[in-house]
Amino acid sequence: LPMTDTPQAGGAPQPPAPAVLALVADLLFGSRIRGTAAALGVAVQLVRSADELLDRARAAPPRLVLVDLEARAADPAGTIARLRAAPEGAGIPIVAFGAHVNRDAIEAARAAGATRVLARSAFVRELPGLLAHPPSA
Repeated sequence: LPMTDTPQAGGAPQPPAPAVLALVADLLFGSRIRGTAAALGVAVQLVRSADELLDRARAAPPRLVLVDLEARAADPAGTIARLRAAPEGAGIPIVAFGAHVNRDAIEAARAAGATRVLARSAFVRELPGLLAHPPSA
């Protein structure tokens, strides 16, 4: 017999949590992440703020978080630190990426607890592998 989604005792079935949460500033870059994820069959949710990322991670911890260091309005390093401080955030791999010339943001992301910090060019190159096989937190 085929398996179907049946409502649980509390209501309608919940959609699966995204495997990847991505905090991105640039919609075109977000589209690149979404397209790469779709080609691999990986569910990704793009978020625009630290609070949205943290709320979604608390509700259903993803297997990977991507943080764009150019998303300055979201305080990328602060967002990483807040996620790491949350009980559900300790074991989530966090990959931060940004312009290689933005040394302060790169160092701040490392200090805040990012699993890996990559220049944008390296991030683009490694994105399929990161999505398919997230690094260990």
